[in-house]
Amino acid sequence: MSEARQQTDVDQPSSGRWLALAVCCSALFMTLLDVSITNVALPSIGKATDATSSQLQWVVSGYTLTFGMVPVLAGKLGDDYGRRVMFQLGVVAFALTSAFAGLAPSADMLIAARFAQGIAGGLINPQVSGLVQQMFSGADRGKAFGFLGTTVGLGTALGPLLGGVLIALGGPDLGWRLVFFVNVPIGLIVVIMARRLLPEPTARTRHRLDIIGALLIGGATLCVLGAAVEYDSIHDIRLVLLIIPASGLMWLFVRRERRLTEMKADPLVDFRLFRTRSYTSGVLLGLTYFPAFAGFPLVLALYYQQGLGYTALLSALGVTAYAAGNAISAPIAGRLVTRIGRKLVVISAVMFGLGAVSLALVAFNYDGHHAILAFAGPLLVMGLGSGGVVTPNQTLTLADVDPLIGSAAGGVLQTAQRIGIALGQVIVGAVFFAAVRSSGDFGHSLGSAALVGVGFVLIAITIAVADLRRTGR
Repeated sequence: MSEARQQTDVDQPSSGRWLALAVCCSALFMTLLDVSITNVALPSIGKATDATSSQLQWVVSGYTLTFGMVPVLAGKLGDDYGRRVMFQLGVVAFALTSAFAGLAPSADMLIAARFAQGIAGGLINPQVSGLVQQMFSGADRGKAFGFLGTTVGLGTALGPLLGGVLIALGGPDLGWRLVFFVNVPIGLIVVIMARRLLPEPTARTRHRLDIIGALLIGGATLCVLGAAVEYDSIHDIRLVLLIIPASGLMWLFVRRERRLTEMKADPLVDFRLFRTRSYTSGVLLGLTYFPAFAGFPLVLALYYQQGLGYTALLSALGVTAYAAGNAISAPIAGRLVTRIGRKLVVISAVMFGLGAVSLALVAFNYDGHHAILAFAGPLLVMGLGSGGVVTPNQTLTLADVDPLIGSAAGGVLQTAQRIGIALGQVIVGAVFFAAVRSSGDFGHSLGSAALVGVGFVLIAITIAVADLRRTGR
Protein backbone atom coordinates (compact mmCIF):
# COMPACT_ATOMS: atom_id res chain seq x y z
CA MET A 1 0.00 0.00 0.00
CA SER A 2 1.33 3.43 -0.85
CA GLU A 3 2.21 5.87 1.90
CA ALA A 4 -0.48 8.22 0.65
CA ARG A 5 -3.19 5.62 0.72
CA GLN A 6 -2.18 4.31 4.14
CA GLN A 7 -2.20 7.87 5.52
CA THR A 8 -5.68 8.49 4.08
CA ASP A 9 -7.09 5.45 5.87
CA VAL A 10 -5.48 6.36 9.17
CA ASP A 11 -6.53 10.01 8.92
CA GLN A 12 -10.21 9.40 8.34
CA PRO A 13 -12.43 10.95 11.10
CA SER A 14 -11.66 9.36 14.46
CA SER A 15 -15.30 8.70 15.32
CA GLY A 16 -15.78 6.91 12.01
CA ARG A 17 -12.80 4.64 12.61
CA TRP A 18 -13.99 3.62 16.06
CA LEU A 19 -17.54 3.01 14.86
CA ALA A 20 -16.09 0.87 12.07
CA LEU A 21 -14.12 -1.04 14.70
CA ALA A 22 -17.38 -1.63 16.60
CA VAL A 23 -18.83 -3.16 13.42
CA CYS A 24 -15.78 -5.44 13.10
CA CYS A 25 -16.02 -6.44 16.77
CA SER A 26 -19.73 -7.27 16.37
CA ALA A 27 -18.97 -9.69 13.55
CA LEU A 28 -16.04 -11.18 15.47
CA PHE A 29 -18.24 -11.58 18.57
CA MET A 30 -20.86 -13.39 16.48
CA THR A 31 -18.37 -15.92 15.12
CA LEU A 32 -16.78 -16.54 18.55
CA LEU A 33 -20.16 -16.89 20.22
CA ASP A 34 -20.97 -19.85 18.00
CA VAL A 35 -17.89 -21.67 19.29
CA SER A 36 -19.18 -21.84 22.87
CA ILE A 37 -22.92 -21.16 22.76
CA THR A 38 -23.68 -24.50 21.12
CA ASN A 39 -22.28 -26.51 24.03
CA VAL A 40 -25.24 -25.58 26.21
CA ALA A 41 -27.71 -26.53 23.47
CA LEU A 42 -26.35 -30.05 22.86
CA PRO A 43 -28.77 -31.92 25.16
CA SER A 44 -31.76 -30.23 23.51
CA ILE A 45 -30.32 -30.88 20.03
CA GLY A 46 -29.82 -34.54 20.92
CA LYS A 47 -33.43 -34.98 22.03
CA ALA A 48 -34.92 -33.06 19.12
CA THR A 49 -32.89 -34.73 16.35
CA ASP A 50 -32.07 -38.14 17.92
CA ALA A 51 -28.41 -37.33 17.34
CA THR A 52 -25.77 -39.79 18.51
CA SER A 53 -22.95 -38.67 20.79
CA SER A 54 -20.58 -38.66 17.80
CA GLN A 55 -22.98 -36.48 15.79
CA LEU A 56 -23.29 -34.05 18.70
CA GLN A 57 -19.51 -33.82 18.84
CA TRP A 58 -19.42 -32.93 15.15
CA VAL A 59 -22.09 -30.24 15.69
CA VAL A 60 -19.53 -28.48 17.89
CA SER A 61 -16.27 -29.49 16.27
CA GLY A 62 -17.33 -29.31 12.62
CA TYR A 63 -17.58 -25.55 13.02
CA THR A 64 -14.15 -25.32 14.64
CA LEU A 65 -12.63 -27.55 11.98
CA THR A 66 -13.64 -25.52 8.93
CA PHE A 67 -13.21 -22.24 10.83
CA GLY A 68 -9.51 -23.07 11.16
CA MET A 69 -8.95 -24.23 7.59
CA VAL A 70 -9.76 -21.12 5.57
CA PRO A 71 -8.15 -18.01 7.18
CA VAL A 72 -5.01 -18.04 5.00
CA LEU A 73 -6.98 -18.25 1.75
CA ALA A 74 -9.59 -15.81 3.08
CA GLY A 75 -6.89 -13.32 4.02
CA LYS A 76 -5.41 -13.49 0.53
CA LEU A 77 -8.84 -12.91 -1.00
CA GLY A 78 -9.31 -9.87 1.24
CA ASP A 79 -5.97 -8.39 0.24
CA ASP A 80 -6.71 -8.91 -3.45
CA TYR A 81 -10.44 -8.18 -3.76
CA GLY A 82 -11.03 -5.75 -0.89
CA ARG A 83 -11.52 -6.42 2.81
CA ARG A 84 -14.86 -4.67 3.02
CA VAL A 85 -16.25 -6.78 0.19
CA MET A 86 -14.99 -10.07 1.67
CA PHE A 87 -16.11 -9.01 5.16
CA GLN A 88 -19.65 -8.37 3.94
CA LEU A 89 -19.69 -11.59 1.95
CA GLY A 90 -18.58 -13.53 5.03
CA VAL A 91 -21.20 -11.92 7.28
CA VAL A 92 -24.02 -12.58 4.78
CA ALA A 93 -22.88 -16.20 4.42
CA PHE A 94 -22.68 -16.57 8.20
CA ALA A 95 -26.22 -15.25 8.68
CA LEU A 96 -27.61 -17.54 5.96
CA THR A 97 -25.84 -20.64 7.24
CA SER A 98 -27.01 -19.81 10.78
CA ALA A 99 -30.59 -19.73 9.47
CA PHE A 100 -30.04 -23.11 7.78
CA ALA A 101 -28.70 -24.49 11.07
CA GLY A 102 -31.74 -23.24 12.95
CA LEU A 103 -34.08 -24.81 10.39
CA ALA A 104 -32.18 -28.12 10.16
CA PRO A 105 -34.62 -31.08 10.30
CA SER A 106 -31.96 -33.65 11.20
CA ALA A 107 -28.57 -34.02 12.87
CA ASP A 108 -26.80 -34.59 9.55
CA MET A 109 -28.27 -31.42 8.05
CA LEU A 110 -27.27 -29.49 11.16
CA ILE A 111 -23.69 -30.78 10.90
CA ALA A 112 -23.55 -29.73 7.23
CA ALA A 113 -24.80 -26.26 8.18
CA ARG A 114 -22.19 -26.02 10.91
CA PHE A 115 -19.41 -26.88 8.45
CA ALA A 116 -20.67 -24.09 6.19
CA GLN A 117 -20.90 -21.72 9.17
CA GLY A 118 -17.25 -22.39 9.96
CA ILE A 119 -16.18 -21.50 6.42
CA ALA A 120 -18.11 -18.23 6.65
CA GLY A 121 -16.61 -17.43 10.05
CA GLY A 122 -13.12 -18.17 8.75
CA LEU A 123 -13.77 -15.75 5.89
CA ILE A 124 -14.67 -12.91 8.29
CA ASN A 125 -11.86 -12.98 10.84
CA PRO A 126 -8.77 -12.26 8.67
CA GLN A 127 -10.57 -9.24 7.24
CA VAL A 128 -11.03 -7.86 10.77
CA SER A 129 -7.30 -7.90 11.54
CA GLY A 130 -6.52 -6.47 8.10
CA LEU A 131 -9.07 -3.66 8.55
CA VAL A 132 -7.62 -2.75 11.95
CA GLN A 133 -4.17 -2.43 10.37
CA GLN A 134 -5.63 -0.38 7.55
CA MET A 135 -7.62 2.02 9.77
CA PHE A 136 -5.28 2.46 12.75
CA SER A 137 -1.61 3.11 13.41
CA GLY A 138 0.68 3.60 16.41
CA ALA A 139 -0.91 3.64 19.85
CA ASP A 140 -4.43 3.63 18.38
CA ARG A 141 -3.70 0.32 16.67
CA GLY A 142 -2.79 -1.20 20.05
CA LYS A 143 -6.02 0.15 21.55
CA ALA A 144 -8.01 -1.25 18.63
CA PHE A 145 -6.49 -4.71 19.06
CA GLY A 146 -7.25 -4.32 22.77
CA PHE A 147 -10.94 -3.98 21.96
CA LEU A 148 -10.67 -7.09 19.79
CA GLY A 149 -9.20 -8.89 22.81
CA THR A 150 -12.09 -7.73 24.98
CA THR A 151 -14.46 -9.09 22.34
CA VAL A 152 -12.73 -12.47 22.55
CA GLY A 153 -13.10 -12.49 26.34
CA LEU A 154 -16.76 -11.49 26.27
CA GLY A 155 -17.54 -14.01 23.53
CA THR A 156 -15.98 -16.74 25.64
CA ALA A 157 -17.79 -15.63 28.81
CA LEU A 158 -21.24 -14.84 27.43
CA GLY A 159 -21.67 -17.70 24.94
CA PRO A 160 -22.79 -20.42 27.36
CA LEU A 161 -24.82 -17.96 29.46
CA LEU A 162 -26.64 -16.52 26.42
CA GLY A 163 -27.29 -20.06 25.19
CA GLY A 164 -28.85 -20.99 28.53
CA VAL A 165 -31.12 -17.92 28.42
CA LEU A 166 -32.28 -18.59 24.85
CA ILE A 167 -33.04 -22.23 25.62
CA ALA A 168 -34.98 -21.21 28.72
CA LEU A 169 -37.01 -18.70 26.67
CA GLY A 170 -37.69 -21.03 23.75
CA GLY A 171 -38.04 -24.30 25.58
CA PRO A 172 -36.41 -27.62 24.64
CA ASP A 173 -37.81 -27.67 21.09
CA LEU A 174 -37.41 -24.06 19.92
CA GLY A 175 -34.65 -22.93 22.28
CA TRP A 176 -31.73 -24.63 20.54
CA ARG A 177 -32.89 -23.21 17.20
CA LEU A 178 -32.87 -19.69 18.67
CA VAL A 179 -29.18 -20.22 19.42
CA PHE A 180 -28.59 -20.13 15.66
CA PHE A 181 -31.39 -17.73 14.63
CA VAL A 182 -29.95 -14.99 16.85
CA ASN A 183 -27.13 -14.53 14.31
CA VAL A 184 -29.54 -13.51 11.53
CA PRO A 185 -30.60 -10.05 12.82
CA ILE A 186 -27.07 -9.37 14.11
CA GLY A 187 -25.63 -10.24 10.70
CA LEU A 188 -28.17 -8.03 8.90
CA ILE A 189 -27.31 -5.00 11.06
CA VAL A 190 -23.56 -5.62 10.69
CA VAL A 191 -23.79 -5.79 6.87
CA ILE A 192 -25.76 -2.52 6.69
CA MET A 193 -23.33 -0.73 9.01
CA ALA A 194 -20.28 -2.21 7.25
CA ARG A 195 -21.39 -0.74 3.94
CA ARG A 196 -21.62 2.71 5.55
CA LEU A 197 -18.59 2.70 7.85
CA LEU A 198 -15.83 0.39 6.60
CA PRO A 199 -13.14 1.88 4.31
CA GLU A 200 -13.92 1.94 0.61
CA PRO A 201 -12.17 -0.78 -1.40
CA THR A 202 -9.20 0.64 -3.30
CA ALA A 203 -7.99 -0.11 -6.80
CA ARG A 204 -5.56 -2.97 -6.56
CA THR A 205 -3.81 -5.52 -8.72
CA ARG A 206 -5.54 -8.88 -8.84
CA HIS A 207 -3.20 -11.81 -8.33
CA ARG A 208 -3.39 -15.41 -9.45
CA LEU A 209 -4.99 -17.51 -6.72
CA ASP A 210 -2.72 -20.31 -5.53
CA ILE A 211 -5.27 -23.14 -5.43
CA ILE A 212 -2.64 -25.88 -4.99
CA GLY A 213 -1.12 -24.03 -2.04
CA ALA A 214 -4.58 -23.61 -0.49
CA LEU A 215 -5.26 -27.34 -0.86
CA LEU A 216 -1.91 -28.26 0.71
CA ILE A 217 -2.28 -26.06 3.78
CA GLY A 218 -5.98 -26.96 4.02
CA GLY A 219 -5.11 -30.66 3.98
CA ALA A 220 -2.41 -30.23 6.64
CA THR A 221 -4.77 -28.24 8.84
CA LEU A 222 -7.52 -30.83 8.28
CA CYS A 223 -5.23 -33.61 9.53
CA VAL A 224 -4.34 -31.74 12.71
CA LEU A 225 -7.77 -30.35 13.51
CA GLY A 226 -9.50 -33.56 12.39
CA ALA A 227 -7.39 -35.55 14.85
CA ALA A 228 -8.47 -33.17 17.62
CA VAL A 229 -12.14 -33.47 16.66
CA GLU A 230 -12.07 -37.26 16.50
CA TYR A 231 -10.06 -37.52 19.71
CA ASP A 232 -12.81 -35.62 21.50
CA SER A 233 -15.21 -38.32 20.26
CA ILE A 234 -13.26 -41.60 20.57
CA HIS A 235 -10.17 -40.77 22.70
CA ASP A 236 -7.92 -42.95 20.53
CA ILE A 237 -4.26 -41.92 20.96
CA ARG A 238 -3.43 -43.44 17.56
CA LEU A 239 -4.96 -40.34 15.99
CA VAL A 240 -1.65 -38.64 16.74
CA LEU A 241 -0.29 -40.52 13.72
CA LEU A 242 -2.14 -38.03 11.52
CA ILE A 243 0.76 -35.71 12.28
CA ILE A 244 2.72 -37.70 9.66
CA PRO A 245 0.60 -36.75 6.60
CA ALA A 246 0.13 -33.28 8.12
CA SER A 247 3.91 -32.81 8.26
CA GLY A 248 4.31 -34.05 4.69
CA LEU A 249 1.66 -31.70 3.34
CA MET A 250 3.10 -28.78 5.30
CA TRP A 251 6.59 -29.53 3.94
CA LEU A 252 5.22 -29.49 0.39
CA PHE A 253 3.36 -26.26 1.13
CA VAL A 254 6.44 -24.51 2.52
CA ARG A 255 8.58 -25.70 -0.39
CA ARG A 256 6.01 -24.49 -2.92
CA GLU A 257 5.42 -21.11 -1.30
CA ARG A 258 9.14 -20.41 -0.95
CA ARG A 259 9.64 -21.17 -4.63
CA LEU A 260 6.70 -18.96 -5.66
CA THR A 261 8.00 -16.18 -3.39
CA GLU A 262 11.43 -16.33 -5.03
CA MET A 263 9.80 -16.27 -8.47
CA LYS A 264 7.44 -13.44 -7.42
CA ALA A 265 4.67 -15.65 -8.79
CA ASP A 266 1.76 -14.80 -6.43
CA PRO A 267 2.24 -17.23 -3.53
CA LEU A 268 -0.65 -17.85 -1.15
CA VAL A 269 1.74 -16.94 1.70
CA ASP A 270 4.50 -14.52 0.80
CA PHE A 271 7.48 -16.00 2.66
CA ARG A 272 9.09 -12.57 2.83
CA LEU A 273 6.75 -12.18 5.81
CA PHE A 274 9.01 -14.50 7.78
CA ARG A 275 12.02 -12.30 7.16
CA THR A 276 10.34 -9.97 9.67
CA ARG A 277 11.54 -11.42 12.95
CA SER A 278 8.74 -9.93 15.01
CA TYR A 279 6.20 -11.62 12.74
CA THR A 280 7.90 -15.02 12.91
CA SER A 281 8.25 -14.82 16.69
CA GLY A 282 4.60 -13.85 17.06
CA VAL A 283 3.34 -16.73 14.92
CA LEU A 284 5.48 -19.23 16.86
CA LEU A 285 4.30 -17.77 20.16
CA GLY A 286 0.68 -18.14 19.06
CA LEU A 287 1.31 -21.72 18.01
CA THR A 288 2.81 -22.63 21.42
CA TYR A 289 0.63 -20.51 23.73
CA PHE A 290 -2.78 -21.43 22.36
CA PRO A 291 -2.57 -25.12 23.39
CA ALA A 292 -2.67 -23.92 27.01
CA PHE A 293 -5.16 -21.12 26.27
CA ALA A 294 -7.63 -23.64 24.82
CA GLY A 295 -6.63 -26.73 26.79
CA PHE A 296 -7.51 -25.39 30.24
CA PRO A 297 -11.19 -24.59 29.53
CA LEU A 298 -11.57 -28.02 27.91
CA VAL A 299 -10.27 -30.06 30.86
CA LEU A 300 -12.08 -27.82 33.35
CA ALA A 301 -15.37 -28.52 31.55
CA LEU A 302 -14.59 -32.26 31.67
CA TYR A 303 -13.71 -32.00 35.36
CA TYR A 304 -16.89 -30.11 36.23
CA GLN A 305 -19.29 -32.23 34.16
CA GLN A 306 -17.78 -35.72 34.33
CA GLY A 307 -16.01 -35.47 37.67
CA LEU A 308 -18.48 -33.39 39.67
CA GLY A 309 -21.67 -33.95 37.67
CA TYR A 310 -22.32 -30.27 36.95
CA THR A 311 -24.72 -29.17 34.22
CA ALA A 312 -23.29 -27.47 31.14
CA LEU A 313 -24.56 -24.09 32.32
CA LEU A 314 -23.05 -24.49 35.78
CA SER A 315 -19.83 -25.68 34.15
CA ALA A 316 -19.84 -22.49 32.05
CA LEU A 317 -20.15 -20.42 35.23
CA GLY A 318 -17.11 -22.31 36.52
CA VAL A 319 -14.83 -20.73 33.90
CA THR A 320 -16.38 -17.26 33.99
CA ALA A 321 -13.50 -15.92 36.14
CA TYR A 322 -11.08 -16.94 33.37
CA ALA A 323 -13.06 -15.12 30.69
CA ALA A 324 -13.70 -12.11 32.95
CA GLY A 325 -9.98 -11.69 33.64
CA ASN A 326 -9.32 -11.79 29.91
CA ALA A 327 -11.99 -9.19 29.23
CA ILE A 328 -10.57 -6.88 31.94
CA SER A 329 -6.92 -7.04 30.95
CA ALA A 330 -7.19 -7.11 27.13
CA PRO A 331 -8.17 -3.43 26.63
CA ILE A 332 -5.61 -2.30 29.24
CA ALA A 333 -2.90 -4.34 27.53
CA GLY A 334 -3.95 -2.89 24.19
CA ARG A 335 -3.27 0.60 25.51
CA LEU A 336 0.09 -0.34 27.03
CA VAL A 337 1.58 -2.54 24.32
CA THR A 338 2.95 0.25 22.13
CA ARG A 339 4.83 1.66 25.15
CA ILE A 340 5.99 -1.56 26.82
CA GLY A 341 6.31 -3.87 23.81
CA ARG A 342 7.23 -7.56 24.09
CA LYS A 343 8.03 -7.18 27.80
CA LEU A 344 4.27 -6.96 28.41
CA VAL A 345 3.81 -10.35 26.73
CA VAL A 346 6.56 -11.92 28.85
CA ILE A 347 5.11 -10.57 32.11
CA SER A 348 1.58 -11.62 31.17
CA ALA A 349 2.64 -15.12 30.10
CA VAL A 350 4.47 -15.56 33.41
CA MET A 351 1.30 -14.44 35.22
CA PHE A 352 -0.75 -16.96 33.25
CA GLY A 353 1.76 -19.70 34.10
CA LEU A 354 1.69 -18.85 37.83
CA GLY A 355 -2.09 -18.98 37.80
CA ALA A 356 -1.97 -22.35 36.04
CA VAL A 357 0.47 -23.75 38.61
CA SER A 358 -1.83 -22.49 41.38
CA LEU A 359 -4.79 -24.19 39.70
CA ALA A 360 -2.83 -27.46 39.51
CA LEU A 361 -1.95 -27.26 43.21
CA VAL A 362 -5.58 -26.64 44.15
CA ALA A 363 -6.70 -29.55 41.95
CA PHE A 364 -4.17 -31.94 43.51
CA ASN A 365 -5.24 -31.04 47.05
CA TYR A 366 -8.96 -30.26 46.82
CA ASP A 367 -11.95 -32.51 47.49
CA GLY A 368 -14.28 -30.90 44.94
CA HIS A 369 -16.69 -29.06 47.27
CA HIS A 370 -17.52 -25.52 46.11
CA ALA A 371 -15.11 -26.05 43.21
CA ILE A 372 -16.17 -22.92 41.32
CA LEU A 373 -15.12 -20.73 44.26
CA ALA A 374 -11.93 -22.71 44.86
CA PHE A 375 -10.75 -22.28 41.28
CA ALA A 376 -11.96 -18.68 40.84
CA GLY A 377 -8.72 -17.09 42.09
CA PRO A 378 -6.28 -19.05 39.91
CA LEU A 379 -8.59 -18.71 36.90
CA LEU A 380 -8.86 -14.95 37.36
CA VAL A 381 -5.05 -14.66 37.44
CA MET A 382 -4.83 -16.83 34.31
CA GLY A 383 -7.44 -14.70 32.56
CA LEU A 384 -5.66 -11.47 33.47
CA GLY A 385 -2.44 -12.92 32.11
CA SER A 386 -4.09 -14.22 28.97
CA GLY A 387 -5.50 -10.82 28.06
CA GLY A 388 -1.95 -9.50 28.17
CA VAL A 389 -0.69 -12.21 25.80
CA VAL A 390 -3.22 -12.73 23.02
CA THR A 391 -4.01 -9.12 22.11
CA PRO A 392 -0.47 -7.65 22.48
CA ASN A 393 1.03 -10.58 20.60
CA GLN A 394 -1.33 -9.94 17.70
CA THR A 395 -0.45 -6.24 17.75
CA LEU A 396 3.31 -6.86 17.85
CA THR A 397 3.18 -9.67 15.29
CA LEU A 398 1.45 -7.50 12.70
CA ALA A 399 3.09 -4.17 13.62
CA ASP A 400 5.84 -4.34 10.98
CA VAL A 401 3.74 -6.02 8.29
CA ASP A 402 2.87 -3.99 5.19
CA PRO A 403 -0.91 -3.28 5.46
CA LEU A 404 -1.18 -4.23 1.77
CA ILE A 405 -0.86 -7.90 2.83
CA GLY A 406 -2.33 -7.44 6.31
CA SER A 407 -5.24 -9.85 5.87
CA ALA A 408 -3.03 -12.65 4.54
CA ALA A 409 -0.59 -12.12 7.41
CA GLY A 410 -3.47 -12.20 9.88
CA GLY A 411 -4.79 -15.38 8.25
CA VAL A 412 -1.46 -17.18 8.78
CA LEU A 413 -1.43 -16.07 12.42
CA GLN A 414 -4.99 -17.28 12.97
CA THR A 415 -4.26 -20.63 11.34
CA ALA A 416 -1.27 -21.07 13.67
CA GLN A 417 -3.52 -20.26 16.62
CA ARG A 418 -6.16 -22.76 15.45
CA ILE A 419 -3.53 -25.48 15.11
CA GLY A 420 -2.36 -24.57 18.61
CA ILE A 421 -5.92 -24.96 19.88
CA ALA A 422 -6.13 -28.38 18.26
CA LEU A 423 -2.83 -29.47 19.80
CA GLY A 424 -4.08 -28.34 23.18
CA GLN A 425 -7.28 -30.32 22.82
CA VAL A 426 -5.39 -33.45 21.80
CA ILE A 427 -2.40 -33.35 24.16
CA VAL A 428 -3.88 -31.73 27.28
CA GLY A 429 -7.08 -33.74 26.82
CA ALA A 430 -5.14 -36.99 26.33
CA VAL A 431 -3.21 -36.44 29.58
CA PHE A 432 -6.47 -35.77 31.43
CA PHE A 433 -8.18 -38.95 30.16
CA ALA A 434 -5.07 -41.08 30.68
CA ALA A 435 -4.84 -39.88 34.29
CA VAL A 436 -8.55 -40.60 34.86
CA ARG A 437 -8.15 -44.13 33.55
CA SER A 438 -5.07 -44.82 35.67
CA SER A 439 -6.16 -43.21 38.95
CA GLY A 440 -9.89 -42.58 38.75
CA ASP A 441 -9.22 -39.27 40.54
CA PHE A 442 -10.57 -36.35 38.52
CA GLY A 443 -8.81 -33.75 40.67
CA HIS A 444 -5.44 -35.44 40.16
CA SER A 445 -6.20 -35.71 36.43
CA LEU A 446 -7.01 -32.00 36.21
CA GLY A 447 -3.77 -31.13 37.99
CA SER A 448 -1.72 -33.34 35.67
CA ALA A 449 -3.30 -31.80 32.57
CA ALA A 450 -2.70 -28.32 33.99
CA LEU A 451 1.00 -29.00 34.37
CA VAL A 452 1.19 -30.08 30.72
CA GLY A 453 -0.43 -26.76 29.83
CA VAL A 454 2.23 -25.01 31.89
CA GLY A 455 4.85 -26.74 29.74
CA PHE A 456 3.39 -25.11 26.61
CA VAL A 457 3.38 -21.74 28.39
CA LEU A 458 7.08 -22.12 29.24
CA ILE A 459 7.87 -22.67 25.55
CA ALA A 460 5.88 -19.56 24.66
CA ILE A 461 7.71 -17.55 27.35
CA THR A 462 11.05 -18.72 25.95
CA ILE A 463 10.08 -17.46 22.47
CA ALA A 464 8.88 -14.13 23.87
CA VAL A 465 12.07 -13.66 25.93
CA ALA A 466 14.24 -14.42 22.88
CA ASP A 467 12.33 -11.80 20.86
CA LEU A 468 12.63 -9.33 23.73
CA ARG A 469 16.39 -9.84 23.93
CA ARG A 470 16.68 -9.35 20.19
CA THR A 471 14.74 -6.09 20.13
CA GLY A 472 15.67 -4.78 23.59
CA ARG A 473 11.96 -3.97 24.06
